[in-house]
Amino acid sequence: MTATARAVVDLDVTGPVISRHLYGHFAEHLGRCIYDGFWVGEDSPVPNERGIRLDIVEALRAVNIPNLRWPGGCFADEYHWRDGIGPRDQRPRMANTHWGDVIENNHFGTHEFMDLCDMLGADPYVNGNLGSGTVQEMADWVEYLTRDDDSPMARLRRENGRDEPWKVPFWGLGNEAWGCGGTMSPEHYANEARRYATFCRNHGGNQLTRIAAGANEGDLRWTRALMEAVNCLGCTKDDNPVYQAISFHYYTHSGTGINTEDAAGFTDDQYYRTMAYAAGIERIVAAHVALMDAYDPRGRIDLVCDEWGTWWNVEEGTNPGFLFQQNTVRDALVAGLHFDIFHRHARRLTMANIAQTVNVLQAMILTDGDSLVLTPTYHVFEMNKGHQDALQLGAHILEAPSETVGDEELPLLSFSASVKDHRALVSLTHLAAHDDLDVSIDLRGRAASVARARVLSAESASAFNDPSAPDRVAPTPVEAQIDDGVLSVRLPAHSFATIELDLA
Repeated sequence: MTATARAVVDLDVTGPVISRHLYGHFAEHLGRCIYDGFWVGEDSPVPNERGIRLDIVEALRAVNIPNLRWPGGCFADEYHWRDGIGPRDQRPRMANTHWGDVIENNHFGTHEFMDLCDMLGADPYVNGNLGSGTVQEMADWVEYLTRDDDSPMARLRRENGRDEPWKVPFWGLGNEAWGCGGTMSPEHYANEARRYATFCRNHGGNQLTRIAAGANEGDLRWTRALMEAVNCLGCTKDDNPVYQAISFHYYTHSGTGINTEDAAGFTDDQYYRTMAYAAGIERIVAAHVALMDAYDPRGRIDLVCDEWGTWWNVEEGTNPGFLFQQNTVRDALVAGLHFDIFHRHARRLTMANIAQTVNVLQAMILTDGDSLVLTPTYHVFEMNKGHQDALQLGAHILEAPSETVGDEELPLLSFSASVKDHRALVSLTHLAAHDDLDVSIDLRGRAASVARARVLSAESASAFNDPSAPDRVAPTPVEAQIDDGVLSVRLPAHSFATIELDLA
């Protein structure tokens, strides 16, 4: 069965820039994300440069990775950065009590992370320890990384082999302060964030975007407390806020909670409930944005979703604390749906970080020894990379099928569009589990021709890639044509597609 949908793209009506940092990533000392993921060590038979796995670097450079958040997550608030500098064989060990209760040897620390970011061409997002650390400890870390003179921390950095300071544009003031980061109240954390942010200095030419740890999903108490800590409702203060962004986290599941169902074995009902939960992030973003607009109509403080993605049961036979899960077409469609929503809110939402990059939760890449698998979610990032730093275009659905999920209607088509350098990119996420969809898009305002059209799908929404079939789910060409200004494409069931348009 084939359904139909109609939509409009205004090619001459542009909105805000879709920040490339909405396509950010997250690497925590969790499971096999860092060790046996990014870091294999200099003596590994796996091809590496200074211990960093080269095929992962190559794969992430291909999706134009814009930033990488590290060292956590929950791990950040028990991490003491001085343990991760100096000769590796002299670094103290610690217990990683959050993730598997394993022993962390601190072989991957500050210099290794900054080396990784240099190799990736990605901006570092360092998450400081507010939960179990001190203001002085965090201030010293900023100085160690970014100061260029004869200060104590700059001298210490030089003693450890790095003469020039690094550029560190993003700095997290703790993580999930409502939970693993300290079990604080919103008001208590807001005061702590303001205090810590004050002592995280801009050294030399390095300008920090200080990111306050905000809500779990739609808990607006956190956003309100953080906004009130730097402004008051209706005020017109001229001073700049001490932190420049507020974060929130949103994990997708099928409605029964994180870590309660399998990644690859699911029913149609679970599939649709997952899509409905993923779509719910739009309501959450809109609520945070509305509250921030009331306190900060000039838009000085950004909204950041620095943890998002699906969270399923771990794969059988793996350490439950390592959060290793399979990655299917369903996960890829969750990503496509999220990006459409992120694009629509690009005025205030300026960064997002999928959890996580390698071997953990909704990963881009899975490794097994010397083998590397690109997941379906990875391909969504690659197909969508043309949206990075492009101008949002008006994109409107006029008619589309829907599915009843609980008490709500879930639209089965989501899409967004952007323009950059006389080329537009249209992304389409088709959520129907079994039916194809004929889509007609009225292209208004400028003449266009199809440059390339690709689709990502498989026989089943539960299909995934593995070492025996690494390209089971991979983008393939799809026929798309423009006739009298109308773009037409047929989308298979449970698919994600991108269409690149050359504009006259």
